[in-house]
Amino acid sequence: MARQINTKHLAAIQGIMIVLVSIVTLEATLMLQTYYSKKVLKEEANRRAESELETTELAITAVARQVETAVNNTGWNVARYVDKPDSLMEITRRLVTYNDVIFGSAIALTGKQLSPYSYMRDGQVVSTDALGSASYDYKNKEWFLKPLELGRGFWSEPYFDEGGGQMLMTTYSVPISSNAGKVVAVLTADVSLDWLANLVENIDVYPTALSMVVSSSGKIIVSPDEELSTASSIQGLAAQAAPDDTSGYNEVNRAMLSGQTGNLKVKTNGKVNYVFFGAIESMGWSMSIIIPEEEIYIGVNRLTNMVILLQLLGVLMIIIIIVHTVRSQRKLREVEESKSRIDGELQVASNIQMSMLPKVFPPFPERTDIDMSAALVSAKEVGGDIYDFYMRDDKLFFCIGDVSGKGVPASLFMAVTRNLFRAESANEDSPEKIVTAINDTLCSSNESSMFVTFFCGVLDMATGEMYYCNAGHNAPALFTDSIGELPADPNIPLGVLPGFRYSLQQVVLNHDDALFLYTDGITEAEDENHQLFGMERMLSVLHSRRSAQGHLEAMAEAVLRFRGNAPQSDDITALFIHYLGHPVQKDHECKIVFDNDVSQIPRLEEFMEEVERVAGFDMPLTMSLNLALEEAVVNVMQYAFPKGVTGRVNLKAIIRDECVEFILWDKGVAFDPTAAPEADTSLGVEERAIGGLGIHLVRKIMDSVSYVRRDGMNILTMIKNTK
Repeated sequence: MARQINTKHLAAIQGIMIVLVSIVTLEATLMLQTYYSKKVLKEEANRRAESELETTELAITAVARQVETAVNNTGWNVARYVDKPDSLMEITRRLVTYNDVIFGSAIALTGKQLSPYSYMRDGQVVSTDALGSASYDYKNKEWFLKPLELGRGFWSEPYFDEGGGQMLMTTYSVPISSNAGKVVAVLTADVSLDWLANLVENIDVYPTALSMVVSSSGKIIVSPDEELSTASSIQGLAAQAAPDDTSGYNEVNRAMLSGQTGNLKVKTNGKVNYVFFGAIESMGWSMSIIIPEEEIYIGVNRLTNMVILLQLLGVLMIIIIIVHTVRSQRKLREVEESKSRIDGELQVASNIQMSMLPKVFPPFPERTDIDMSAALVSAKEVGGDIYDFYMRDDKLFFCIGDVSGKGVPASLFMAVTRNLFRAESANEDSPEKIVTAINDTLCSSNESSMFVTFFCGVLDMATGEMYYCNAGHNAPALFTDSIGELPADPNIPLGVLPGFRYSLQQVVLNHDDALFLYTDGITEAEDENHQLFGMERMLSVLHSRRSAQGHLEAMAEAVLRFRGNAPQSDDITALFIHYLGHPVQKDHECKIVFDNDVSQIPRLEEFMEEVERVAGFDMPLTMSLNLALEEAVVNVMQYAFPKGVTGRVNLKAIIRDECVEFILWDKGVAFDPTAAPEADTSLGVEERAIGGLGIHLVRKIMDSVSYVRRDGMNILTMIKNTK
C-alpha cells in the first residue's frame, strides 16, 4: 500500500514539474518574442517619424528658399529706385503678384518714415503706404531691426500683423545697401502660415500621433491638436504636465531650441510618449511628432495577450493530460484501431495537396524561351512547403514558400497561401503588392500564429525583366556568367505583422540565365552525424549546366546520398527556371535626373553632347532633338507635380544601331501629353487653341512618341530612327 502511495506521489510531482517547466518555457518564449517584436516596431516608428520630419522639413525649406530667392533677386532694383516712392511701390506689387507664397511685401526706408507696402486681399494686390504712417512705427519692429543688426537676411518670429496683413505670418527681410555701401532700406516678404498649418495637419504617422512646429524661441507656431495649441509653447506643456513629468518636456525643449535632431521619451498623465524632433534649419524652427507608446505597440500587445491566453489554455491542457494519463491507457486500443483510418485520410490529403501544384513538366512545351521543372518531397504524409507558377500576358508568375511547422496544420496553411497567390496575382502584376495582400489576409485570421516564408516573382518573357519580392525566404541561386545568390531583401515572413511594407526588387535575366529556388529542407538536411548539407554543397551540385529536370534530379540524388540512413527532417522543395529568351543586346545608355525646376533645363545641353558623341549625330540633328526634349521635359515640370511639391524628372537615352530611344519618366500625377489633339498650325495666333504646340513639335521631330502609366509612373517614350 505504501509503495502504491509513493508511486502516486511521484507521478504527482512529475506532473507538477512538467507544468512548471512548460510555464517557464512558454513565458520565456513570449518575453523574447515580445522584446524583439517591440524592437522592430520601435525602429519602424522611428523610420516613419524621421521620414515625415524630413519630408515636412524639405517642404518648408522649399517655400523658404523660394521666398529668399525672390527677395534677394529684387534687392538690386530697390537700391536703384530708393529715391522714387512710386517705383518702390511697383517693386512690392510685382514681388507679391509673381510669387504665390508671398502674401505681402514692404520696402522700409532707414532714413525718413516711408514704407510702401503691397499685399493680397480677395485675390487682388492692394498697395498702401500705411506702414510708414505715424500710427505704425515699423522702425521698432523685429523684422526691421534684426536684418540691420545682422547685416543679412532674417526670418522673424511668427506674429499677428495688425498693421497690414491682419493674420498670423512670418516675415523674411534683408537689408538693402546703396552703391556707396550704406544701408538705405529693408526689403520684406510676408508669408502667411496657413499653408504651414495645412502641411502639419496632413502628417499621418499613426492615428493618435500629434505634430507641431516650434519657433526658435520655443513658441508653438502651428499644431492640429487643440491641447498643444492652447499650451502655446513646450514650456507651457511642461507647466500643464504632472510634477513628475516636467523633466522630459524640459529636455525636449532644450534639444529643440538648440536645433538638435533625435527622439526622447516623455510621460504625460502617467502615459509614455515618444517625441521625435528635427530642425528646420532654413528658418531656425524645429518640428516634432509625438507618438504614444501604446499606439506603437498596440498590435504586439494584443498579440501578447492572445498568446498568454493560448498559453493558459495550453497549461490547462497539460494538466488535463496529466490527470487523464492513466485513463488514456484504456483507450490505447481504440487509438491503434483509428490509426489505420487516419493514415488513409492523410494519404488522401497528400494526394489533394499535390494535385493543387503544377506537376506536368515541361509545363509549357509550346514555348522555346523557357525550361522549367519543380519538385516537392514532404517529410510527413502532408507538408507545408509550396511552389506554384503559371503564365499570364506573356509573363511568368511564380512563387515558393515554407510554412512554419509540419503536418496537417502546415498543409492547410500552405493551401490557403497558394490559393491567395493565385487570387491576388490574377489581376495584379507587381510582386510586392501581391505579397502585401497575401500577408494582410493571413494576418487577419491567423489565430494559430503560423507564418510562411515566401518568394514571389514576375518574369517578363519578352524582355527578361524580373520583378520580385522576398518575405523572409532563402534567396534563390542566380545563374549568369557565374553562380551566386540573387540579391534579396529579407523582409519578414507572411502572417507575422499586418500592414508591413514589403520591398520590390528587379533584375534583368539575359539569354541562358537561370534561377534555382529552394526551401531550407535542402541546405538543412542532416546526415547521421547531424552535419548540415549546407549552401556550399548545394552550389557545387548546381555548378554543372544541365536541363531544369536534370538539375533537380542531381540535387535530389546528392541530398539523398548525403543523408545516408538519417531520416528526412524537413520538407524539400525546389523550382528551377531557365530563361532562354532572345539574347539582349547591350546598348549604350545615357541618363540624367532633373528637379521639377525649369532653371535646370540648361543641363540638357550637356546630356545631349554625350548622346551626340556616342551616337555620332551631326549638329543640326542634335539641336532639333535637344529642342524636342526640352519641350517634353518642361511639359512634365509644369504639369506633373502640384505647386510647391518637389519631384524628380528622369531622362534616359538608349543608343542602338538603328535608333535612339529617349525614355522620360516621373512619379507625378497621371498626365498623358500625347492625348492633346493635333495643333492646327494653319490657323492664326488669335484663332489657335492654347496648348498642343509642344507635343506637336515633339511629334514632328521624333519618329515615334508613346505614353504609358505604369506602377505609379508617367512614362513617355520617344524614338528617333538613325537608319
